[in-house]
Amino acid sequence: MVGGALLVAGTTSDSGKSVLVAGLCRWLARRGVRVAPFKAQNMSNNSMVTPDGGEIGRAQALQAAAAGLEPSVRFNPVLLKPGGDRTSQVVVLGRAVGEVRALSYPERKAELLRVVLSTLDTLRADFDVVVCEGAGSPAEINLRAHDIANMGLARAAGLPVLVVGDIDRGGVFAHLFGTLALLDPADQALVAGFVINKFRGDPALLEPGLRQLDALTGRPVLGVLPWREELWLDAEDSLSYVADGVIGRPAPPVGEQWLRVAVVRLPRISNATDAEALACEPGVAVRFVTEPSRLADADLVVLPGSKATVADLAWLRQTGLADAISAHVRAGRPLLGICGGYQMLGTRIDDRVESGAGEVGGLGLLGVDLVFEPDKTLRRPAGVAMGEPVRGYEIHHGRVARRRDDLAGLVELPGGEVEGALAGPVAATHWHGLLENDAFRRAFLRWAAERAGRDGFRAAEGVSFAAARAAQLDLLGDLVADHLDTEAVLRLLESGAPGGLPTLPPGAPPSDAVPVG
Repeated sequence: MVGGALLVAGTTSDSGKSVLVAGLCRWLARRGVRVAPFKAQNMSNNSMVTPDGGEIGRAQALQAAAAGLEPSVRFNPVLLKPGGDRTSQVVVLGRAVGEVRALSYPERKAELLRVVLSTLDTLRADFDVVVCEGAGSPAEINLRAHDIANMGLARAAGLPVLVVGDIDRGGVFAHLFGTLALLDPADQALVAGFVINKFRGDPALLEPGLRQLDALTGRPVLGVLPWREELWLDAEDSLSYVADGVIGRPAPPVGEQWLRVAVVRLPRISNATDAEALACEPGVAVRFVTEPSRLADADLVVLPGSKATVADLAWLRQTGLADAISAHVRAGRPLLGICGGYQMLGTRIDDRVESGAGEVGGLGLLGVDLVFEPDKTLRRPAGVAMGEPVRGYEIHHGRVARRRDDLAGLVELPGGEVEGALAGPVAATHWHGLLENDAFRRAFLRWAAERAGRDGFRAAEGVSFAAARAAQLDLLGDLVADHLDTEAVLRLLESGAPGGLPTLPPGAPPSDAVPVG
């Protein structure tokens, strides 16, 4: 099976592509198959730093973990990080190469397809199987001519395609049928089957629909994956989170009181998953908030990262959240700023890189000034925070240009330097993933509970975030093994899409792949 590959496409964003790829990687790895994930082009502000100092989508890092691998820039060669509705930063093989507007991006697609295909070729040479993830929907016919992530990739690399649909959204049969019918004949020839995701209830109720879909399209449904409420960690992007919604499945408190955490859902939030480690803790209720009244009864406020720090800071002021955050701190209750959130807490921001706004005033809750630099900081540092060893990763243009002399750091680095800040009820850091360090997270929760006056809260012992993530990956592997036609999947990996698959009308006009030469 050396060099086998397939593409998992979806009827919509957040249909289950990422988790199905992770599940396939886990299932194959447990069978002893050397498997790697691959997403040609991802659009997400949830990213992670690889061991070699590159940047990739966080979902591909999770899929790598499912396969038993360290994250690599090869798993996500093109990453788009939206900074506004029409502009994105382009990251190629882990490095930012500039900004593009939505209408100018197609001009770069031929060059990027060469990068994508050569990277996929190296993975297929080094691994038995590569499981590829599409982006959005393959039926976005307005984008097909320059597509490098869905059917454009499948055509160029000869990949069989599985299309997954989310039944929880409703209309899944129409979604699956319509997706196929909107593809041109050559694209349709590569679609080998369907997968239905998030089904609740008796599978027998679906059987008539499954048979009719097979009869109408000539393609089988290769599996119906059941809804499992335990699957909530590492969402592909912040759109998966409901505004003003609870994160995770909070367990009852160990002590007598809950600790209530409000995470500000910024318009351009980045690495929204930072707060998920808190949501794994018993007695910690974590929710996203978008308006100031939600902060009134919060014990801890988290101001997360942002891909548009200055714009999101202006949004805080427009919505009244800035005043609510300041009032929260004046009352002595704890606040945690992470990356862009840390930058907003300072006295001044000089940004001629990300927004071009120049100097703007921060919230003034920390005695630091920030300056944005063209070169992005990408690293995976280690240190000590609140007496506990910690590791994290950094992804930011902002740098601390001045800090008040008496301002303590949150993290002590080797050599005596400090990172972040700890001042009264305010803690701040540029590090993502800091809360995934179990001992530090417990120390931080004890500090936050004390500041919030939650004497009845007790931080649970023995909670392992890494174990929680591993359990979810194992569950995904089990779902694939138990509910997917795995023999059919193996045939696709070995032989590709079967010949003679029927073409559904109307079909899009013939669409040539983006030229490589």
